[in-house]
This record gives sequence, structure tokens and C-alpha cells, in this order.
Amino acid sequence: MSKDAGFTIDTGPELPVRRIGVLGCGRIGRMHADLLAREVPGYAVAAVADAVPEAALGVSATIGAPVLSIEELLASDEVDTVAICTSTDTHVDLVIAAAESGKAIFCEKPVSLDLRQVDRALAAVEAAGVPFMIGFNRRFDPGHKSVRDRVVDGSVGDVHVLRITSRDPAAPPPEYVAVSGGIFLDMVIHDFDMANYVVGSPVVEVFARGAVRVDPRIGDAGDVDTAVTVLTHEDGTLTTIDNSREAVYGFDQRVEAFGNAGMAVSDNPARHAGWHIGREARTDEPLPWFFLDRYLESYRQEWRAFHTYLTEGGPSPVGTADARACTTVALAAGLSLREGRPVRVKEIG
Repeated sequence: MSKDAGFTIDTGPELPVRRIGVLGCGRIGRMHADLLAREVPGYAVAAVADAVPEAALGVSATIGAPVLSIEELLASDEVDTVAICTSTDTHVDLVIAAAESGKAIFCEKPVSLDLRQVDRALAAVEAAGVPFMIGFNRRFDPGHKSVRDRVVDGSVGDVHVLRITSRDPAAPPPEYVAVSGGIFLDMVIHDFDMANYVVGSPVVEVFARGAVRVDPRIGDAGDVDTAVTVLTHEDGTLTTIDNSREAVYGFDQRVEAFGNAGMAVSDNPARHAGWHIGREARTDEPLPWFFLDRYLESYRQEWRAFHTYLTEGGPSPVGTADARACTTVALAAGLSLREGRPVRVKEIG
């Protein structure tokens, strides 16, 4: 309870506070640190760290958290939970170190681009028995979650086809593409996780095709910028995913589950609800352009779900099996693209 201008305001029950250390203060780390410090109850940012001291100092100046070295943060008794928001190539070692320190772990996706390294990190988590959650925020998008909820409650019936469209408004620079692991591990991995989440049945076969239709420099970097993937699930459901690195009209993010009892859809939200119609044509507000404009609420809900998991127990909202499954599917898609054939997921491991 709190008081404001003479009125008593019910702010809900006080939540137990998790003292979180944010590892990595780049764009995604800054966003998470700000949410944890200002918008999501139940967290206190106990420290921040980055291999680039200036990055950590910038976040510290904004939210007031002390700056520690990565080693100091992992050893600190003032930190009980870590958010690993560093570059992908550092995730495995940091997950292992955090697990051995007894910290609860939130790790941005993916754990690694190498499945053997994923297994090494996840084995350390399971051996230590610490809570772990991988950061697939789109599961917590209210629209996408509504599709999954309609599948779970039977409103859609037996799912026959899941259709996912995921297109970014602008392609990343070729320098990023060259170290990203490729479109399937970098971008489409969100959609592979969404397929597992919505259908609720593991993927057993992957067939992927790709092309360079946006930027020839992406092809020069050894990747594609346009892709279509067909997934076959164990229960027979088919998932189709189409991706583009450049949708000139903004973020295009849609999910549709079609079954024998109906259909559930998560469509694109506009920037606001305003529109205009005149003699010639109707004009609508364009789609969001920045990823936080599209998915900020999903990040808030992700952290709320993580807090519930930490305080109430039970299975992780997005656990070790989920972290491994989507990486396996992404690797299968890459092999399918290279060899021009369907790939059984068990071929990957």
C-alpha cells in the first residue's frame, strides 16, 4: 500500500526481491537493466558488468547500480541471480561459472552456436541444480501467447498447420551477419522456439530453402536473407515459417494456428489505434519499426514469469530442454539449406 495526494493506493502484495547482476551492457543488456530497475517489481539490480568498462559505467549512471568486474559480480554475495546479456560466444563459460557460483540464471538466446557447447553449459546447470531460463521473449508476447492458449484449451482443436511470419524492418550489417551463426541461429531461432511452444509437440524433420534477395553482401558473408522453412512435428502438425531480413514497412510478426475446430491468430499491432478514411482511401498508422516498440511488453512479461518461477518453484518457463531443442532445429535447418534435402532432427543429436 502507498499514499498519494491523500488517497490510499493498493499496489498489490510486496514481492520478494531478487538481487540481480547484469552481465553485458550493450543494447539488450541496457534494456534489461532498465526494465529490472524501473518497471518490473521484485528485482533490484545489485551490480552491472561488461568487458568494456565504459558500457557498464553508462548503465550504472542511468540506474545507479554499482559496476563490478565480471569475476567480482559472479563471486558477490550481494548477487543471487544473473542476467547473461553478453555476446553469444561468451554464454557457455558464463553459464557454467554462474551455475558453479550457485546463482539463478537468465541467459539471452542462444546458449551457443555449437550443440556440444550447449550441452556442456546445460549439464553444468543441471549438476548445480540452479534455476535457469533462456530468453525467448516472444513466448510472452500477449498476442502470440493467446494463440498458444487457444491451442492448449482446445479452441483450435487438433492443430493441422501452424504458420509463422517473421520479417525484420532492416537487414543487419554484413559484419554482424558474418559472426551471427547465420539466419537460422540468429533470427529464425525465435520462430523455431515459437513452433515448439505453440504446437506442444517436438519437431522431427526440417526442410529449409533460402535465397539472397535483400543484400548481396549478406550472400558474400555466407548467409541468406530470405528463407522458408517447413517443420514436421512428432504429432503430424506442419509448421511453415517465412523470414526476411528487410520488410520495408516495419516489423511483420504474425502467428496463425489452424485446426479442425477453428483458427487462432496473432496479428501485427499498429503503433496506435488511430486511422483516417477519406474520399480516396483509408490510411492506417504503420507498423512498429524498432524491436522494442513491437516487443517491449513481452520482455516485461518474461521477467515477471522468471520471478514467479524463482519464488514459487516448478518447471522453468523456458528451460534447458527448450534451449537445446531450438538450437537443434536451427542447426538442422542450416544443414537442410546446404544439402537441399529434408533433415531429421535426430541427425543433429
